[in-house]
Amino acid sequence: MSGIQERIAQVKARFKAFEDWEDRYKELIQLGKEMSIYPESERQEKYKVKGCQSQVWLYPQFVEGRVRFHADSDALLVKGIVAVLVSVYDNSTPDEILGERGDFLKEIGITEHLSMNRTNGLASMVKQISMYAAVYKSLGSRV
Repeated sequence: MSGIQERIAQVKARFKAFEDWEDRYKELIQLGKEMSIYPESERQEKYKVKGCQSQVWLYPQFVEGRVRFHADSDALLVKGIVAVLVSVYDNSTPDEILGERGDFLKEIGITEHLSMNRTNGLASMVKQISMYAAVYKSLGSRV
């Protein structure tokens, strides 16, 4: 099992412990509050995720063949969702990221209670993560 698969298993176990949406919602909010501080210098338009109802910043770095992510949002729930994504995709190789499409979010019951706008925003975040991975993969050792 790859590192990313192990992290997905941990996220699934964490959220399956909650039986109802309200408890999952509270857990998402808590995860957002626990995120590391986003670098103010990277709160730039080019790092904003397009297609999100809220403001979401996703700043990537490529370090020793692995993609590192820093993220933030101005909405508590969305910040929690992006915290889950970062916890899974951060510090993974581009190939690991490109091999995982985010289906685990549906499995843990997050997507079924989101509005259409939030669901579209979530898809935009996953797409942005994949796009960064594809770019770093194509650049390879030139980065």
